[in-house]
Amino acid sequence: MSPAFRNIVITTLALTFIVVVLGAYVRLSDAGLGCPDWPGCYGKMLGVPTSQAELGAANSNYQRPVEIDKAWKEMIHRYFAGALGILIFIISILLFKKDSQGRRHIAAAVLLSGVLLFQALLGMWTVTLQLKPLIVMGHLLGGFALFNLIAWQWLRCQSFSLNGRVDAKLLRLALIALLVLVCQIALGGWVSSNYAALACVDFPKCQQSWWPPMDFTNGFIIWRGLGIDYEFGVLDHPARVAIHYTHRLAALVTALVIFWYAFGLIKQAQQAGPALKNIAVLMLGLLVLQVSLGISNILFKLPLFIAVMHNGVALLLLFSLVSSLYMINCAQNLRT
Repeated sequence: MSPAFRNIVITTLALTFIVVVLGAYVRLSDAGLGCPDWPGCYGKMLGVPTSQAELGAANSNYQRPVEIDKAWKEMIHRYFAGALGILIFIISILLFKKDSQGRRHIAAAVLLSGVLLFQALLGMWTVTLQLKPLIVMGHLLGGFALFNLIAWQWLRCQSFSLNGRVDAKLLRLALIALLVLVCQIALGGWVSSNYAALACVDFPKCQQSWWPPMDFTNGFIIWRGLGIDYEFGVLDHPARVAIHYTHRLAALVTALVIFWYAFGLIKQAQQAGPALKNIAVLMLGLLVLQVSLGISNILFKLPLFIAVMHNGVALLLLFSLVSSLYMINCAQNLRT
């Protein structure tokens, strides 16, 4: 890969991380509807209403009164996302061109552009459908997918000390761990979008019980129709407890699977090379940090900084799994 391609990829990767974390900050600071329209904000494409005349017009034309701080949070996120979109389209164009080995990466370019366009639609629907949980969760997953698709291109620019001696079972375990983690991230998005993070405020029990009263039926209704304002949630407490407690139980399963996979990587590193051990150690460190942040969210009543970090570390943990999968794939290709 050319130095120019590597530079734009690493810049885009860093900006994607910022956009995902900013999105988490906007959501967790209850600014997701800071601008009730899209792509502008109370009809303005640049800035937000600030003067008395602008505020008066905005408040009369929109049902939601202007909250300037929340509006700015939402628009700053949109500006960063717009810049990111331009960089991703540039990468897609470069992938269509032949690389130093004479290959075109058309599938990667189409996938990257397609996910970007769908992510933009999800961003619009997040606002126009008034924070519908399915859309908010999908928007979160879309951001994570974009980051890791760009990360895959970054990994292609790297060289790792590997050989072909990797057990084929490790690839299957990698895919299982990846699937389990993605499901857990989706559950986390469901918790956040349904305002269920503080449904249980004690740990390890919930409401001083190992199995508190829960309403799984209402907690996991995926689509409730249109025209509902989901800001601050619409569920009764037992339904929120069901969502929260499911996320806790799934976190335990996810931690066990990733620990199992990481130690498998360390074992294989003795034969396949030190790169697998390094990524496994990083994975374990991120896992411990992520679990600690999750518990801290409960014990300290969801501090904004810790809640945002919980999103960012989840993204890095997923990146570590994707990186390990890339390395295993490279090692297997060396064997063949």
